[in-house]
Amino acid sequence: MKRRARLRAWLTCPAEGLPAPGHVSTVRELGTIATRLLVDFPGDVRYYALKEFTFNKITQQNRNLLLWRDPSVDGLKTGYTDAAGYCLIATAKRDFPNGPRRLITVVVGATSKEARAVESQKLLNWGYSAWDSVKVYDARQVITQAELWKGASATAKLGTQAPVVVSVPRGEGGQLKTQLVRTDPLIAPLTKGQQVGTLKVLSGTRVVSEIPVTVLEAVEQAGMFGRAWDTLRLWMR
Repeated sequence: MKRRARLRAWLTCPAEGLPAPGHVSTVRELGTIATRLLVDFPGDVRYYALKEFTFNKITQQNRNLLLWRDPSVDGLKTGYTDAAGYCLIATAKRDFPNGPRRLITVVVGATSKEARAVESQKLLNWGYSAWDSVKVYDARQVITQAELWKGASATAKLGTQAPVVVSVPRGEGGQLKTQLVRTDPLIAPLTKGQQVGTLKVLSGTRVVSEIPVTVLEAVEQAGMFGRAWDTLRLWMR
């Protein structure tokens, strides 16, 4: 009964974000949550861009001052507690020759609403001026046709489900290289979307990003003779 009561209390507890013993969040975690919100629910951004909202004849202004100062800013969340100070998760979307770029900044511990807005604006401007966004591959672009064993096809088309886009310090885009690490040997059958490796994007010796590599088109098994022949070939390798 006690366990059931605790579960019921947990399920009905409001998630208001106020401080509680043992409950802490990092700037990275806030950035991760904001990223997932924008990626998984892109249509909801329009709500965070509203400068004011009226309900039941009560008008509430958005406390994100950047909405009035920077036309590229369209969100995202303000907050204040005694423990955390004035906080702002800001996001902006600006157009560039190679396409639009969205950035997210997280400021916590500011001393006032003005201070959090000013520091967020500094971070956004720095992010756009000091960093380049480079597209390495399009979504589902064939990165390689890997050798396949015991399959109806001799090769398998491999790529990534999402575009491979990395942010690097301005001027480093031309230095980027990729390294594909596969779980060889690849043996049929393979299903579409099955992960079979990892794509590493490197700037010099530094790994900038690691992205799962998946099968782009399913490949069925070969017939009995084909499977037997490849089994012999694998044994002799």
